[in-house]
Amino acid sequence: MLKFIFMINRIEGMSFERFVEYHRNRHAPLFTSIPEAQRYVRKYTVSHPVRAENYPSPAYDGLTEIWFESWEDHHAFFASENYKKLVNPDEAKFIDVSSVAFMVTEEEVVIRHDSPTRPRVPR
Repeated sequence: MLKFIFMINRIEGMSFERFVEYHRNRHAPLFTSIPEAQRYVRKYTVSHPVRAENYPSPAYDGLTEIWFESWEDHHAFFASENYKKLVNPDEAKFIDVSSVAFMVTEEEVVIRHDSPTRPRVPR
């Protein structure tokens, strides 16, 4: 599984609240509406920083994670007309594309708790 992680900032003049609202309620539904998202994308998430006492301020306003089964699926998705004509142009409406940082990863599970009622470890 290939994971693409995009760390993103909002365009100048856009409030953080408006950025989050647009990302969650406009862009994400647009992304998921194209047939290629259903066909090629295994997981799609949008995340935004929350207040975290005793931690530094976040370097980015948001994070998008897109999982693909293979490089072929990745290429097919990003080469699709629907992505190029609908989704990609929408990104510049809220993302400062010059500040995007990204990483391509493969997951290595170190700890996995499948049960919501996992046993507690004594202290």
